[in-house]
Amino acid sequence: MSPVAALLEARMAELTGRHVPFVKATVVRARRPASARPGDTALVLADGRIEGFVGGVCAEATVRVQALRTLRSGESLLLRISPEATTDGTGEPVVEEGALLVANPCLSGGELEIFLEPLRPAPRVVVVGDSPIARSMAAFGPALGYDITSAGVDGITPESLAGTQAVVIASHGRGEEPVLLSAVRAEVPYIGLVASPRRGAAVLAGLDLDPGQRARIRTPAGLWIGARTPGEVAVSILAEVIQAVGGRSPGMEEAAAGVAAIAGVAAVAAVDPVCGMTVAVADDTPYSEAGGGARRWFCCTGCRAAYEKDPARYPEADAS
Repeated sequence: MSPVAALLEARMAELTGRHVPFVKATVVRARRPASARPGDTALVLADGRIEGFVGGVCAEATVRVQALRTLRSGESLLLRISPEATTDGTGEPVVEEGALLVANPCLSGGELEIFLEPLRPAPRVVVVGDSPIARSMAAFGPALGYDITSAGVDGITPESLAGTQAVVIASHGRGEEPVLLSAVRAEVPYIGLVASPRRGAAVLAGLDLDPGQRARIRTPAGLWIGARTPGEVAVSILAEVIQAVGGRSPGMEEAAAGVAAIAGVAAVAAVDPVCGMTVAVADDTPYSEAGGGARRWFCCTGCRAAYEKDPARYPEADAS
C-alpha cells in the first residue's frame, strides 16, 4: 500500500470511529488525457471538503456535487465524467440504473469513471441501565443496523452524548434526572424514559426544564403495541426510535445542509456561465461579482478569468 493510500485508510478509520459520514470516491477507469488514474481515491466530507485526489479542479467540482447527493440518499453511484455532450442532447446528466453520465467540458479530452460510496455511520442509541428491557434493546438493536451502547447512570454528560440519535433511560428510578437533563441539553433527537405514566409525569415535573424541553422527553417510552414482556417493550421503544430518528446518523443534518447550503453559503449549486458545469458552492469555489455585482460561481479560476474578460457575453448566467 502506498503512503498516500495508507493515510487515506487511516483517515477513513478515524472518521468511522468518530461516527462522521463521508463518501469514498474511487477512480475505476480513466481515458487519457486525464490527470487521475484508476485507484486514485478521495474522501468527500459532509461539508464539501475533499481529501485525496480524483482529478483536477473541474473533476472535483462534479465529484463534490454528486458525492453530497449520494451522502444524502445513501445510495452508491458510478459517476461518469466526460467532455462529450450528453446523449439525449438536452445538456442534462444522463441517468442509468446505478450510474450517472455528466458532461464536463473542462476535461481536456479525457474521461473518468468514479465510484461514489457513501459511508454513513449507524445511528447511535445509548441505553442507560441494566434492566431486562435495557438488555433486550441491546440484543435487538444490531439487527436494525443501529449502534447500541449500554451505559450506567454515572458519567453521562452532554459532551458524551455528542452524535447520539437516541437516549433511552431504563434504570427504573436510578439516576434518571441527571441523564435526562444531559440528553435534553445535548439536543438528542429522541429521549425516552421507561416508567409508568404516573411516575414518568412526576419525574418530568421535578426537572429544571421549560415546558418545551419537557415535551421532548417521551414517557412511557415506546409505541403502544400492547407490549407486556421486556422484549416486547424493547421492540416498542425501538419502533418509536425508528419513527423519531428516521434512519438518521450523526452528521447527516450537516450532509443535508451541505446539499442545501454548503459551508453556510445560501446557494445549493450554481451553473458555471462559461462552461455550463454545475458546481457545488463551497468556501473555496471561485466566484466573481463582475458584470453588475451579482455573484457568479465557477468550476475553476480559468472559467472565472474568461467571464471577467467579457461578462456581457454571458447574460443568462445564474447569479446568487
